[in-house]
Amino acid sequence: MSLNITVLISGSGTNLQALIDAEKSHLLKGTITQVISSNESAFGITRAQNAHIKLIKSHTLKSYYKGIPKDQTEQRQAKREQFNLDLANLLIYGNINGTKSNDDDYKKPDLIVCAGWMLILSPTVLIPLEKEGITIINLHPALPGAFEGTHAIDRAWKAGQDGEISKGGVMIHRVITEVDKGDPVLVKEIDLIKSDTLEQYEDKVHKVEHVAIVEGTNIILQELLNKKN
Repeated sequence: MSLNITVLISGSGTNLQALIDAEKSHLLKGTITQVISSNESAFGITRAQNAHIKLIKSHTLKSYYKGIPKDQTEQRQAKREQFNLDLANLLIYGNINGTKSNDDDYKKPDLIVCAGWMLILSPTVLIPLEKEGITIINLHPALPGAFEGTHAIDRAWKAGQDGEISKGGVMIHRVITEVDKGDPVLVKEIDLIKSDTLEQYEDKVHKVEHVAIVEGTNIILQELLNKKN
């Protein structure tokens, strides 16, 4: 039995590539059937195309905000909510209409992997996924309980330079409404060395991420397989 994976990306897609390479080498316990990007020009889309993933989609927040000034906060909040509703439908049904897809290539995901997805997933997205029994996990470049949210690599490196901590790391965690606070699936520590530049530490983090994203995904896939058997 092969489980279906949807990968969410926003940028260059190096962690998506790690998953693609693992699947190609028969090291991934599932099949990437869909990639959704929050940025229509993300290089990760090209990676997905090169891997011949059949369903590759963009779902961009800026297209919902188009023509609405930033000071029109209520209108923008309403559009963000619509973006979230549509994303939930896109993940569950393969279209924003919330109806069963007629596309033979579409397969409802067993697992959603956030691999560099840069937008917060609200309850409007997460609650429907939970009701459908779809598991969602995220890669975050910090240890549990440390440096939630954006710029985690920079913040961890700075804390290391200031002597506040000696370990940074990477975790794969379950996604909940509180940002980067879901239960860890996999944690990998990285030594913070004062002689390392930010660029050197960032390179170490990315190398660990590419291993962790595959291992963490496989842990959840195995759990799901055990439940199905």
